[in-house]
Amino acid sequence: MRALIKHHAGTELKFVPDHSVPSVGPRDVLIKVSKVGICGTDRHIWEWDDWAAGRIPVGIVTGHEFVGTIAAVGAAATKYPVGLRVSAEGHTTAWKDYNSRTGNAHIAADTKIIGIDRDGCFADYVCVPEENVWPVHAKIPDKVAAVLDPLGNAVHTVMAAGVSAKSVLITGTGIIGLMAVTVAKAAGASRIFATDVSPARRALAKKLGAVEAFDPRDNAWIGEVRKTCRGEGVDVLLEMSGAAPALNQGFEALRNGGTAALLGIFKRPEAFDWNRQVIFKGCTVLGINGRKMFETWYQMEELLLSGRLELSDIITHEFPIEQFKKAHETMISGEGIKVVMSVNG
Repeated sequence: MRALIKHHAGTELKFVPDHSVPSVGPRDVLIKVSKVGICGTDRHIWEWDDWAAGRIPVGIVTGHEFVGTIAAVGAAATKYPVGLRVSAEGHTTAWKDYNSRTGNAHIAADTKIIGIDRDGCFADYVCVPEENVWPVHAKIPDKVAAVLDPLGNAVHTVMAAGVSAKSVLITGTGIIGLMAVTVAKAAGASRIFATDVSPARRALAKKLGAVEAFDPRDNAWIGEVRKTCRGEGVDVLLEMSGAAPALNQGFEALRNGGTAALLGIFKRPEAFDWNRQVIFKGCTVLGINGRKMFETWYQMEELLLSGRLELSDIITHEFPIEQFKKAHETMISGEGIKVVMSVNG
């Protein structure tokens, strides 16, 4: 099969035209990939930053966002038929540890993530455990189904923070940050504020539902937001950027007793004033990783079927997988927001 692999401990990926098709175990499902999405994690891998260098094995097939159809099933996999259109949860586990058995399998001790710890979906075929397969509703188009993984990150972050009837600040309106704007609006946030260095993304955040979007390079916006919110600050911070300045600004704008949900991945360990920003403010801080299995998937599907999520302005480009370099560069440069690659079909 064709596949994109992390071919060396450095930048970019390599297109391999004759990679081995994954073997199918007794409880596995082999999926013929139709479309895939490129996300911020894939950028880390492409650029080979400190996080990627310490986590990604050389030689792995990358990618973890996809939609496709079932091509084959293992002898003990009985839930889904060949030909069914599906996506899949990217966190795999043996379902044996405490978290797996108490509703938190997304943070299981033995979690392995496709495209990061095991071969992923930037290929003609991907193999996943039967438990991870998610049948895609007929009303959800392929280009949306291909990006359910990052949409699920946004849904998980917003729902964990409980934004209904609350003021919300979203720091970083990259792909998932923009998704969080439309999800927070659909979930009943009273007012949404956003920050980003990109004027185009700030404008899009406002189009999607933010009442105001600020350039974080000027700290004056923090006082403006606090004044607007009873002089105390926002009720909820959703940190989506993984940038140290945004983290500090977000907590400055958060009221005492507020809730912060942190999804952004930092490239390296960062210094942070926990005493002033969290302990003495009495904040609730939530670390968000992936999607809840499978509560978030049901929430995501219902939000999509409700018609209240606006994604057409977020999914901006599509390329054939053979143009993978242009696809990644389009996303990394900021020319595109959510970039999809077509693999088969």
